[in-house]
Amino acid sequence: MANPVENVNVLHATQVVIEEALKRLGFSEEMYELLKEPLRLLTVRIPVRMDDGKVKVFTGYRAQHNDAVGPTKGGVRFHPDVNEDEVKALSMWMSIKCGIVDLPYGGGKGGIICDPRQMSFRELERLSRGYVRAISQLVGPTKDIPAPDVMTNSQIMAWMMDEYSRIREFDAPGFITGKPLVLGGSHGRETATAKGVTIAINKALEKQGIPLEGAKVVIQGFGNAGSYLSKFMHESGAKVVGISDVHGGLYDPDGLDIEYLLDRRDSFGAVTNLFQNRLPGKEILEQECDILVPAAVENQITSENAGRIRAKIIVEAANGPTTLEATKILTERGVFLVPDVLANAGGVVVSYFEWVQNNQGYYWTEDEVHAKLQDVMEMAFENVYNVHITRSVDMRLAAYMIGVRKMAEAARFRGWV
Repeated sequence: MANPVENVNVLHATQVVIEEALKRLGFSEEMYELLKEPLRLLTVRIPVRMDDGKVKVFTGYRAQHNDAVGPTKGGVRFHPDVNEDEVKALSMWMSIKCGIVDLPYGGGKGGIICDPRQMSFRELERLSRGYVRAISQLVGPTKDIPAPDVMTNSQIMAWMMDEYSRIREFDAPGFITGKPLVLGGSHGRETATAKGVTIAINKALEKQGIPLEGAKVVIQGFGNAGSYLSKFMHESGAKVVGISDVHGGLYDPDGLDIEYLLDRRDSFGAVTNLFQNRLPGKEILEQECDILVPAAVENQITSENAGRIRAKIIVEAANGPTTLEATKILTERGVFLVPDVLANAGGVVVSYFEWVQNNQGYYWTEDEVHAKLQDVMEMAFENVYNVHITRSVDMRLAAYMIGVRKMAEAARFRGWV
């Protein structure tokens, strides 16, 4: 049971940090009033004819946090737990991420309440197209650019792009990112989040004076980010001693057979169900390691279990995995925490690269994409770390201070506040 005084509502937690960041930067209360909620939130109802002939009506959302800097940008997730507050908070995190990595975007986010694991290929196509029809007036290459997120992929992006192109009656690859390469996708997009997290891990190890070779890594979550990260860590000489998925966790202090696990995982990132001796629930978070990477969902490290975390460094690949109270406990214990808005920004950076390539009609090689991503992520990390040191604030607040500044200054120049 979580501490009753701890608020794990992701929207409220985000508002708390944004308010503190704006105060530290000297912005007015009016600026906080502007930025504490999205400028727009659209709720839609999507009727879908299922394979059995019945019509099921799904609820979807699209939040646009702030477009003072430029068009909004952010993923669309398909998940049973999608809700209004989560989508709002995620759009705000996207704004902060775009500020940290200095992109000409504000934050957006979308979601549909559904369980894609229980739906057929054709049902998912009808749902994806229905969602685009419902939000088509609010989105576009210069308005709001969707992308993949939890339980969505390049195929779903392709259906959405095709539907938008039909509605608008022109080909619009820049409407959406995370597309297949043959439809204007970018090299390196599928691995971008994990690549960005890998860069953040390397920088964190450097700051803490720990060598990567032989460093023990635990990764909670074995979806897109978690599985690619496991691969990259294994290939770079680190020792992946723990992984987990929706069924439980696997831990071996001598290192897991990552290649075998990657080969056996299903399309939703599940593999531990093949093993008898798996750890239950969140116990993987409490295993001894040098680097802990929460790469699953929100509110995994709370005041209830923060005192039992045995990692030296935490790098957040998931959005919002650590509550504010847990962040405070971990900081007091000397754990170096790299926040989500910095660590997992690789996805939106390469989405931006894809949008740029679509707009100019000229495409880069995978090596060019990786080199550009490396430059952006390393510079962003150094900027956040410098604020962390010079202003004596934790890495999360430092990241928010950098992330919110560009948006607040753009709103002020526009005369909004």
